[in-house]
Amino acid sequence: MVQKAISSSGIMRVTKSEFTTSSAKVEQCPDTELPEFAFIGRSNVGKSSLTNMLCDRKNLAKTSGSPGKTKLINHFLINDNWYLVDLPGFGYAKVSKKDRASFMRLIYDYFEKRLNMVSAFVLVDCRVEPQKIDLDFMEWLGGKGIPFSVVFTKIDKLSSTELKKNLAAYKKKMLESWEETPQFFLTSASSSHGQQEVLNYIEYCMGIWEESK
Repeated sequence: MVQKAISSSGIMRVTKSEFTTSSAKVEQCPDTELPEFAFIGRSNVGKSSLTNMLCDRKNLAKTSGSPGKTKLINHFLINDNWYLVDLPGFGYAKVSKKDRASFMRLIYDYFEKRLNMVSAFVLVDCRVEPQKIDLDFMEWLGGKGIPFSVVFTKIDKLSSTELKKNLAAYKKKMLESWEETPQFFLTSASSSHGQQEVLNYIEYCMGIWEESK
């Protein structure tokens, strides 16, 4: 699956955001046809902080310094017309193998069964070299034909030179198995960098979703 960079002229503003439910099984997720955008990544990559940044809310999603806190599928209703879905983090070594397998089964079930899931955002810590677990998960998404983008988090933690170097390394690694790299976003929860770009992309995807119905 090849995904090309997409620009959007639509400007999205988050005027309303609320937590709706946590689900231990996909079957417990909201019974809705509203489009969903799933955020996923390794534990402690900054999913909750990114959720709060995108919605201009400090405590919409609970943040923690302890990895592995998100163990359920969390739905947040945005502007009454789409859901931001916070999925469990994966790859945290201190969680038992049984729990890790359970989290991954929940994640796979979500992507395979939620027909209103429009696109996924795979979060990657920009400070860390390409991780096999991230790359393998992207390969799985691609193999299933599930649209996804890559969101690099915590860019404020690196100098511009270091950031460019790490991004180049990531793209080079991905091009070993992809014809083109997917859409990339650079974000910082502390400075709100990338907020509008991600929201505009969601707006664009929602337009495509509506046209396809």
